[in-house]
Amino acid sequence: MEKGKTIYFPSIDNVKVAADTIKKVSAVTPLGPAFRYSKQFDANIFLKREDLQQVRSYKIRGAYNKISSLTAEESANGVVCASAGNHAQGVALSCKLLKIKGSIYMPAPTPNQKVQQVKMFGEDYIEIKLIGDTFDDANNAAMKECEELKKTFIHPFNDEKVIEGQATIGLEILEQATEPIDYVFIAIGGGGLASGLSTVFKTLSPNTKIIGVEPEGAPSMKTSIENGVNTELDEIEKFIDGAAVKRVGDLTFEICKENLHDVITVPEGKVCETILELYNKDAIVVEPAGALSISALDFYAEKIKGKNVVCVVSGSNNDITRTAEIKERALLYANLKHYFIVKFPQRAGALREFVVDILGPNDDITFFQYAKKTNRENGSAVVGIQLKTSEDLEPLISKMKQRNFFGDYLNNKPDLFQFLV
Repeated sequence: MEKGKTIYFPSIDNVKVAADTIKKVSAVTPLGPAFRYSKQFDANIFLKREDLQQVRSYKIRGAYNKISSLTAEESANGVVCASAGNHAQGVALSCKLLKIKGSIYMPAPTPNQKVQQVKMFGEDYIEIKLIGDTFDDANNAAMKECEELKKTFIHPFNDEKVIEGQATIGLEILEQATEPIDYVFIAIGGGGLASGLSTVFKTLSPNTKIIGVEPEGAPSMKTSIENGVNTELDEIEKFIDGAAVKRVGDLTFEICKENLHDVITVPEGKVCETILELYNKDAIVVEPAGALSISALDFYAEKIKGKNVVCVVSGSNNDITRTAEIKERALLYANLKHYFIVKFPQRAGALREFVVDILGPNDDITFFQYAKKTNRENGSAVVGIQLKTSEDLEPLISKMKQRNFFGDYLNNKPDLFQFLV
């Protein structure tokens, strides 16, 4: 931030105006008790269910508040956004409701399910343009159209009206809560929701601690705050796509730097565990970014005991085709799924010996890929094994080594793991 330059913080009055603006299109989502988590953490845990919005995420709030603020000339020129996720759906629905034409840029590899969802919300008011291989390609094309045709770019987070729209969640939580709130856990992608909500709480409930939660593989806000300057990451893990950004907003960084009590990161595998638990035990469908806030509770377990805690469930646009990967990541995180290079002696009965004498009674082969004969005595295979408990790993490795079946352990070799598995 330049010396002497005023830092923008959303005013409560502007957030209240935003709440009035969006009330016809944005549901006042429930703030309900999460009994299972409350018992698990010996705390009063509540979920703010933004996954129950019409577009199944909070993004409609900021998108509609921004687009409805345009002048008549800006509205006539139309709007542009770049997104393959929840922001695109929020912009699409806002365009249809406000009868404003919009161009929505997405990378060409975007799954058809997401494209169709955006098309459903926007109908004839939007044009979807699939450009390039990456988000950056689509974003650059979107910015070019804005410059050439004088259209308004609807940023997913680095915009005052977007921030004020997302901040309305904070007003709702405070209106719905029956007791003072000690902690609010909230996912951070670009920081629009975190900056808006944290300002509301700092003004109206200053004793509440706001904890920002990022994916372990994309800690852009945490890194920036630690560096004291908005920092772009060179590489990120994109699995939690709704919260994986290389660089947070300049506006949102300045706000979050001042307002957040803490920013923590959560491993992607832990998030996958949470997704499966919510589905299997609570019949709640969440996307990876939507599970971040709940996943963070494990890392704050001692501090939240006996406290009133709110987790914002930010969205539920989860692609069912990702279920196998989600389960795989959860098992890897729980130390229950392991991959090996196994050296099989080239003799009859070797595979039977491995199954009968080396594997434990509850071990299950889930992946088996024979590579090739490396010499006359041995042939290698990549083998995936699922264990019943993590304690079964060391005995398994010991037996493999004793009988000369052990080639290599792949879980802790990410480059080799990605190549072979």
